Amino acid sequence: MSKIETTYYKSPIGTLEIKGDKNGIQSILFDKNDIETSTEVPDSLQNCITQLDEYFSRERTEFNLKLNPKGTNFQQKVWGELLNIPFNKTRSYLEQTKALGDVKAIRAVASANGKNPISIIIPCHRVIGSDGSLTGYAGGIWRKKWLLEHESGNKQQSLF
Repeated sequence: MSKIETTYYKSPIGTLEIKGDKNGIQSILFDKNDIETSTEVPDSLQNCITQLDEYFSRERTEFNLKLNPKGTNFQQKVWGELLNIPFNKTRSYLEQTKALGDVKAIRAVASANGKNPISIIIPCHRVIGSDGSLTGYAGGIWRKKWLLEHESGNKQQSLF
């Protein structure tokens, strides 16, 4: 079993705590304390940092990383479906539920989205309300709005 390594990444919308190992990225979460970024990045996390840099500088629209989020089989299925939402596109919770094959599971799907441990790369920020409203995002609605505008090509300012 390999040791989980951690690094901190300063993004335009706050510090991200990144955890993973040789088996993949386990989590990318917004750090509430806005810790200083790490100066030494573990080898297992360096590619993630590089791809996040490229994403935030608009050089990357797709991530190519080994992911290893921890969750139930249902959560894994929901997070896998999130990866099918293209850059600069959104999907409603109902559309996501239909893609998963069970329209009655909308609350469970929304709950699984909220437990997504790999922010930005597993793009739960691309899921919106059926009426187009920005609903639910563990990182805060303002971050969801920023990410969607960033992906649409709008000029964004760093907020941190």
